[in-house]
Amino acid sequence: MNRRRSKSSSPSPSFTPLRSTTTPRPSPHWIDALTLDLILRVLDRTIFHPFIAWLIPLCLRAQATPYSHTSFIVTTAYAALLSFVLLLNIVNKRVAYGLPREVSLEDEVVVVAGGASGLGLLIAETYGMRGVDVAVLDVRDFGAECQGGREGEERGVEEWEEVHNVSYFKCDVGNLAEVKRVRQVIEKELGTPTILINCIAAPINSMSITSIPPADISRTIHANLFSCFNTLQQFIPGMLTSPTGGTIVTLSSVCSYLTPAGLSDYSATKAAIGAVHKTVEAELRTSGDNKRVKMLLVETGQMATPLFDDVQTPNNFFAPVLEPVQVARDIVAAIDSGNGGVIRLPAYATLVSWYAVLPVAIQRLARYLSGIDRAVGGKSVTSSMSIPLTKKEEGREVEG
Repeated sequence: MNRRRSKSSSPSPSFTPLRSTTTPRPSPHWIDALTLDLILRVLDRTIFHPFIAWLIPLCLRAQATPYSHTSFIVTTAYAALLSFVLLLNIVNKRVAYGLPREVSLEDEVVVVAGGASGLGLLIAETYGMRGVDVAVLDVRDFGAECQGGREGEERGVEEWEEVHNVSYFKCDVGNLAEVKRVRQVIEKELGTPTILINCIAAPINSMSITSIPPADISRTIHANLFSCFNTLQQFIPGMLTSPTGGTIVTLSSVCSYLTPAGLSDYSATKAAIGAVHKTVEAELRTSGDNKRVKMLLVETGQMATPLFDDVQTPNNFFAPVLEPVQVARDIVAAIDSGNGGVIRLPAYATLVSWYAVLPVAIQRLARYLSGIDRAVGGKSVTSSMSIPLTKKEEGREVEG
């Protein structure tokens, strides 16, 4: 059955809103909404915005303030400085990532790896509602939700596709053969994929290195890292031959820099994913294909998804929990603009790359004050260091 969808700008009448894929949380007190991100956002749109800054000297001139007056000179210099910084930022992005590619949604085919829930599903639904052909790759089994064996599972898939306005392809993305098979089906039914979004993340184990079973380590590497290699190998060639080029989005994490206690396997794979992304970006730049294929790296802090249920927010002011809708909005906006680059959220994530150059004593103090090493498991991680693995855990085979 050909699953290519109509290129309409509005969803089908049977479309229903996304059911919550985030962790329910009680309504916060108003003070909890006051975060560093909010303060910086307000400042960025007011006194740190060049347009607002230029209004001040203009108002002074409207009051017949002399050009030689100190207030006029200072405010003009301030506005000019902000404008110069903005210009440097624009030039920096153009030199680093080149001109944006032209994005026409009616010609795009989106593949979301790990798009059956959470952030991936939000992005998939966003494009589905806009009439874009979207293929979701995931291992979710609908058989448990619908009775009737294989027919029940197929009925469940059809109902899920209708609700979310996307096409679902069951696939273990960590398995190269399965990704190759699904890629061929997608090209036949929807067309050549031009936007690839890697959102796969294995469940967080929240264990110390001495207590995490080898099978869980293998599962994390299989899901997080192998899936990245497989999708890049299978979908990049099609983007290079596509008239519109393509965009590749890789979802990493600030954990690749900060490495919290209890997240050894998760942090390692996220660091590896970031390295793979940057290497592929360098390869495209060397071959001259970076003009056609744009690379977008997303490094976020904690999000309000089931993946982070066991993680306690170290400091809500400096490290607020991100709503998936906020992250999805920024990713979709970057894709639509045709630009490559890096998205780091929340505000502190923009500074994590400087963490390694700090003196070690300051690094230790920052970790202690932030509580990052107590956020995952807390005392359970520390106590588990002395608990050896059982033979059953050591020999457990990897599932899937």
